[in-house]
Amino acid sequence: MAVDTERTASFTDFFDEAEPRLRRALCVAFGRELGLEATAEALAWGWEHWEQMQQIDNPIGYLYRVGRSSVRTEWRRRSRRAPLFDAVDGERLPWVEPGLPGAMAALSERQRVTVGLVHGYGWTQQDVADLLHLSPGTIKNHLDRGMAKLRRSLGVKP
Repeated sequence: MAVDTERTASFTDFFDEAEPRLRRALCVAFGRELGLEATAEALAWGWEHWEQMQQIDNPIGYLYRVGRSSVRTEWRRRSRRAPLFDAVDGERLPWVEPGLPGAMAALSERQRVTVGLVHGYGWTQQDVADLLHLSPGTIKNHLDRGMAKLRRSLGVKP
């Protein structure tokens, strides 16, 4: 089977830009293990449907939904018994509040994604709005409510 080098090159360029953003968003949403699985599934789907993907206005946002759908059943099954985020390992990472993984897991998915991407990865609220196909005002609400919930959970005064 002949390899279409133009197709491969255009997807490779897209992949280089999209993969880190998609991976971060899906790992914040579903934890590391399922987030990586969702990222791989979404990008594989994107490769299989590359011609269609090139016509989409927001391909990273579209692939976010593809990845989210690909792990939804497993997410529901696991989230009842397994932690969303790994415990903080103080030996390997800079200090992080030990209660943060549990507090983040208690947020709604949209609050978790918004807080994680804005405060953890430095995304703008507009970037998150574009990813989730929501208005910037809705993102601000998720961010404000998520941060208030984290502060209450961790006993931090605003």
